[in-house]
Amino acid sequence: MRSFYIKPLLAVSAVCMLYACRSAAKPEDPALVSKPEKTETFALEKGSLRTVLKMPGELIAFEKVDLYAKANSFVQKIWVDVGSEVKAGQLLATLEAPEMNAQLSGAAARLKSMEATHINSRAYYERLLETSKTPGTISPTDLDQAKAREQSDLAQLEAAKASYHEVANNRDYLTIRAPFAGVISARNVNTGAYVGPSGKGSDLPLFVLQQQKKLRLAIAVPEAYTPLLKTGNELSFHVNALPGQTFKGRVVRLAGAIDSRLRSQRVEMDVDNSNKKLLPGMVAEVEMPLPATDSLFVIPETALLVNAEGNYVIRAENGQARRVPIKKGRAGEGRIEIYGDLHAGDQLVTKASDEIREGSTLTQ
Repeated sequence: MRSFYIKPLLAVSAVCMLYACRSAAKPEDPALVSKPEKTETFALEKGSLRTVLKMPGELIAFEKVDLYAKANSFVQKIWVDVGSEVKAGQLLATLEAPEMNAQLSGAAARLKSMEATHINSRAYYERLLETSKTPGTISPTDLDQAKAREQSDLAQLEAAKASYHEVANNRDYLTIRAPFAGVISARNVNTGAYVGPSGKGSDLPLFVLQQQKKLRLAIAVPEAYTPLLKTGNELSFHVNALPGQTFKGRVVRLAGAIDSRLRSQRVEMDVDNSNKKLLPGMVAEVEMPLPATDSLFVIPETALLVNAEGNYVIRAENGQARRVPIKKGRAGEGRIEIYGDLHAGDQLVTKASDEIREGSTLTQ
């Protein structure tokens, strides 16, 4: 029974002794007093910041055309298909229109008739003219009438020639040829299909032809950066379909006006695509290097304090924090340009935060 009471008493005594030892420790002990953290600062100075403006762009074919049938007709034979590379003037499709043959035959017959009529009237006028050289044989009125008839027949002959050439030219439209070298990117007809001009037989073009060995890269440059671009500048760009590869293009065309909706200027670059790695319709990310200037203050991004009230930096003045409102400029490489009531040599807090209040003491 004694051992049963002695063990709890010993445990209570040990707890009391430990509490007494802790109470005896002096609060002034340096080991027990926490030291305030040191606030890191840096001297403000001017510097240069090299940045790159990244803009989206679209690759488009250098030349693109939708080919329709000029005359209402039927597709007789197709000579190319999607993906076919064609040369300028190459035959793409042959059409047929039986009524055109009849029209051409009729125009040819009218032309021959008018040629014969004109030959007869001209011969008659020339005979009268020769006879009129003998005084009193032919009256001037008869000679004038013969001349007028010859001129009328000549005019009708020219009209018949024009009509014949018109029908012949329309017949030439029954052969569809490539206006320039390129690739057939779409084919919307088959043999035997009825085709015609847009909206009069064909809702879709027969073929879509695109030139792909040379592409246009169209970008919209924001108004603030338009003075930095000039004709002949070479820019780099990337496409998502070919990661890790860099392509180059040269600025060739500037719109010369600002789009009132986008507040930007359309700029076109020519891109050599002889290897056909790039395709029209691809989205590109264009990189435009911006010139660096050493007349601005540059700080680490961590020294910028951004809150609902605005943008600030914290300046150390006589060991106290002072918030200075600033405006931001360009950013890059972990640094940022700032504008405000600042001077070279000002001590700014390296890591600004809302915890550092206006007028609070800074430990340096």
